[in-house]
Amino acid sequence: MSTKTNPGRFFEDYSVGQVIRHAVPRTVGQGERALYHALYPARGAIYSSDAFAQACGLAASPLDDLVAFHTVFGKTVPDVSLNAVANLGYAEGRWLAPVWPGDTLSSDSEVIGLKQNSNGKTGVVWVRTTGRNQRGEDVLSYVRWVMVRKRDADAPAPETVVPTLAGAVDAADLVLPAGLDFTGYDFELAGEPHRLSDYQPGEVIHHVDGVTVEEAEHMLATRLWQNTAKVHFDATQREDGKRLIYGGHVISLARALSFNGLANAQMIVGLNAGAHANPCFAGDTVRAWSEVIETAETPAPGVGAIRLRLVATKGDGEGLRDDAGKYLPHVLLDLDYWALMPA
Repeated sequence: MSTKTNPGRFFEDYSVGQVIRHAVPRTVGQGERALYHALYPARGAIYSSDAFAQACGLAASPLDDLVAFHTVFGKTVPDVSLNAVANLGYAEGRWLAPVWPGDTLSSDSEVIGLKQNSNGKTGVVWVRTTGRNQRGEDVLSYVRWVMVRKRDADAPAPETVVPTLAGAVDAADLVLPAGLDFTGYDFELAGEPHRLSDYQPGEVIHHVDGVTVEEAEHMLATRLWQNTAKVHFDATQREDGKRLIYGGHVISLARALSFNGLANAQMIVGLNAGAHANPCFAGDTVRAWSEVIETAETPAPGVGAIRLRLVATKGDGEGLRDDAGKYLPHVLLDLDYWALMPA
């Protein structure tokens, strides 16, 4: 058997402090924008129109915030989660600079935590991933943790290191795109009249619409981001013979559905926490609701920040957790993020 192929890293291949430089750099452009908007019902005004973005102080329309996330994330999969059982969570995410058509993105990850599970067959790996453009400027940084299989169940457990992570990104630490100015914001063209002061903490917004996930669409999307995780493509990887929908596909679907009620939450700038609560499969219909957690001022003219809890469900089930605190079976995603909105 050839030794030139790469089976991916297993739990015992990681060490705290290890820095992994990910292949392959990716130049992104209008093609990624068009495909993103074809795959998801995305229609945020800043990401759809050069003229609207320029009226908001930007040079042109940047690529959607989640295009940057998926591209950077996809680079990490062969090194971090090719042999993962599950992607467990996110924290301390910040979008640090817009990504423009023509930018080339690359990424690296530092291992910041390890903990072997009690079954001795898997362990949890925490990494901090940073995405950069061709000028070496950081565009995105986040922490995620994954459960990874061991190659050898008898391999000794590493010393347990569980990183201390912030419960949320402080509003003062959010990075705003240079020049962003919402003082002349056109609410009619954006699609809704609601500004930051119209939203109150505790308010829940049901986004009305739904999207039924198709097998071909989710595989096209996952290939678009060069995500090579086996469970998304190879039906033999699961006992039930199903391909698992990439969790980021659910994030983008839910974010796009949230336009109805949050059309002016224009740009994601912070990722506080996130959990893929239950698996999603082709044929599931994704719906979404949001809860307003808090609002904040920013130093940019006319620009406020809104912290939202975005929940994606399959079907019409109600509720979030059972009496024991476990996510109910219909809950797919529980995401806590910051977005920029006209104040």
